[in-house]
Amino acid sequence: MKPVKVGICGLGTVGGGTFNVLQRNAEEIARRAGRGIEVAQIAMRSPNPNCQITGTPITADVFDVASNPEIDIVIELIGGYTVARELVLKAIENGKHVVTANKALIAVHGNEIFAKAREKGVIVAFEAAVAGGIPVIKAIREGLSANRINWVAGIINGTGNFILTEMREKARTFEDVLAEAQALGYAEADPTFDVEGIDAAHKLTILASIAFGIPLQFDKAYTEGITKLTTADVNYAEALGYRIKHLGVARSTDSGIELRVHPTLIPADRLIANVNGVMNAVMVNGDAAGSTLFYGAGAGMEPTASSVVADLVDVVRAMTSDPENRVPHLAFQPDSLSAHPILPIEACESAYYLRIQAKDHPGVLAQVASILSERGINIESIMQKEVEEQDGLVPMILLTHRVIEQRMNDAITALEALQDVVGSVVRIRVEQLN
Repeated sequence: MKPVKVGICGLGTVGGGTFNVLQRNAEEIARRAGRGIEVAQIAMRSPNPNCQITGTPITADVFDVASNPEIDIVIELIGGYTVARELVLKAIENGKHVVTANKALIAVHGNEIFAKAREKGVIVAFEAAVAGGIPVIKAIREGLSANRINWVAGIINGTGNFILTEMREKARTFEDVLAEAQALGYAEADPTFDVEGIDAAHKLTILASIAFGIPLQFDKAYTEGITKLTTADVNYAEALGYRIKHLGVARSTDSGIELRVHPTLIPADRLIANVNGVMNAVMVNGDAAGSTLFYGAGAGMEPTASSVVADLVDVVRAMTSDPENRVPHLAFQPDSLSAHPILPIEACESAYYLRIQAKDHPGVLAQVASILSERGINIESIMQKEVEEQDGLVPMILLTHRVIEQRMNDAITALEALQDVVGSVVRIRVEQLN
């Protein structure tokens, strides 16, 4: 049988890794796919010194690949929203299957792209868009298809996890670790997508869709970054038996779907709380399987290439199958997607860590407890530290039971209005992940 011909658009870190894996493991990949896979064209702006591409046709225009009649599968690895969207839609229009590692593209334009792919009878595969080399999309979409998924929680941005790990282990400041992350290449010169939760929200949007069978709705995901976290809060959390992680949480409730990314206290004895450095991990809780944990490299040249090539193998296996009998893009049949709404953050439920800076006056704790009690917020534990010499204030740290966020918002407004409370109340959500 003649080989399947693919075109790689983008020969950067992931594109170079994909090319190299395809060349190095060609025989093994062919044995798995049932046919050989040949890189028939590469679109790139500049050469990748790690790739020996002699003899492979090269173009500077990615749309040449999408229009090449010899190409069966287009691999989109250029990133971004605009050109990537045009490229993928052009490839689909020309009847080509697509493999992409572009989480932003899928999270924002996936509904449109999948609809066009169904119309043309082609496959769009995107395992590498979430958690690098961890096959978590396949695991949820196929391996856990017997389950009603209750919740998904993940450390899905390696840069943020590296920063929080260094802050905890070495008592470093956020700014100091961020500078190192940029020097090491973990963070971009503009780190906004990583440290403000946007990158993680792209990935969580995709995970939530395949877990709950809902359309992709990135615009409704709540995102909160890690830029305001201090080593003091990291240390207080540790003293309470918790670790702070930048967590993505998607949970199905009777009233809607929670879709949120934010710093989160997790009990230190949970496996996911011990995922450190640039590694990723995703927990999935289903009614039949219980909780499962998927751990591994969330980025990098060959870990991500592993997922890209796995998608290639899947596409090659399914190319000749009836489009109606293929695995649906978002796990559920397109006409069976749910309209269950995404909840605003004010309607989500969580426990909370609160840090209050108060004047060293009698009765402050009683006032704090009264405000929380009036709003139906139960206190689980309190830690009161010594007076801080530099400003004469007393740090009060509280853990609460689970409560709707709007009640906590009201309570914080009242707490900050107290005469003896100085500055803003620090609020970090708490998840037990039982």
